[in-house]
Amino acid sequence: MITLADIVAARDRIAGGIYESPCVESIPLSQLTGARIYCKLDYLQRTGSFKERGARNALLQLSSEQRQRGVIAASAGNHAQGIAYHGGLLGIPVTVVMPKFAALIKVTNCRQFGARVVLHGADLNESRVEAEAIAASEGLTFIHPFDNAQVIAGQGTIALEILEQTPSVEAIVVPVGGGGLLAGIGTVVDAMRPDIELVGVEPEGAACLAAALAAGEPVQVILTPTLADGLAVPLAGVRPFEVLKRVVDTVVSVDEAAIALAILRLIELEKSVVEGAGAAPLAALLAGKLDHLKGKNVVLVLAGGNIDLTMLDRVIDVGLVADGRLTRFTVSISDRPGGLARLAEVIASTGASIKEIIHDRAFSGPDLSAVRVLCVVETTGHDHVMALHRALDAAGVRRIG
Repeated sequence: MITLADIVAARDRIAGGIYESPCVESIPLSQLTGARIYCKLDYLQRTGSFKERGARNALLQLSSEQRQRGVIAASAGNHAQGIAYHGGLLGIPVTVVMPKFAALIKVTNCRQFGARVVLHGADLNESRVEAEAIAASEGLTFIHPFDNAQVIAGQGTIALEILEQTPSVEAIVVPVGGGGLLAGIGTVVDAMRPDIELVGVEPEGAACLAAALAAGEPVQVILTPTLADGLAVPLAGVRPFEVLKRVVDTVVSVDEAAIALAILRLIELEKSVVEGAGAAPLAALLAGKLDHLKGKNVVLVLAGGNIDLTMLDRVIDVGLVADGRLTRFTVSISDRPGGLARLAEVIASTGASIKEIIHDRAFSGPDLSAVRVLCVVETTGHDHVMALHRALDAAGVRRIG
């Protein structure tokens, strides 16, 4: 069982190699959510995530023989990067096994940190099996991303910082994958400040902690694709669960639209580019899953910032749609001269901005005097979208979808 003493020792052990990230109050997020929000900015670590804490703590406790032989890890990216980076700093050979779907930027970073990268499997479970096989054949030490006491103790150091930086905290909201981070934080909170509410947030497509709590033990869940790829874990860790079943107060899940909107809000309001896993705590508040925290001092653990930039524009668009700032509709208009210009005038009269128009004659039906037009329009929010619909109806423009 991980103890507070283990986490205090881990903090001393990794000091100097880990950035003590700030925990700053956010006025715009506080106004948006109704809670007094503080953001723990652990995505500012060198490799872009909190995973460095547990990785360094585990690496520093290897024997000299284990250091010489090297280590191996299985990860979708952040744990792999933490192991690769700190292994390089400590002169320890590192191999990482990553799923074939791993973000390209994370694969590239691991290689740049000097690790040997093996791409294997459709998910983390398949990658882990391959990593364990390589470890056995080559005599490497396998470092699990969350089901490892030394890793959990390292992750828990973030809670010691939070309590020092924000002593008035009343709730800490944490993203959940396998449960290592939440278990580390929960160990500290339970020992030092049991009055603090500990909240876990997981994606709907990978709600393994909620399933484990319902069953009384870790159980396999079926994964569906999620923007929070760092939380896409089908089975909660055994060691984390032993802690979490005692200390976690609330567990909620969030859908993809909420995660995308949270990423968008952090970019706009905090000027912070955070990956889906890191944005999950804010997503829970924006989705109304934690309304009981309104008026309280709440720390959001923004745990990772390694979003794939090739996906960022798509994520932003999904967030804009969820926010009512990008809308799409199809109308039927006259196919005579001036028909399209009249439609544009109606849209412009509401203050909306046309982003894209597709003029479709071939599939407009048997009425050759009419044509269907698909419009993508930028608006200011859901109320603006409704006002636009009313203006189209008042102008006699028939909306089809």
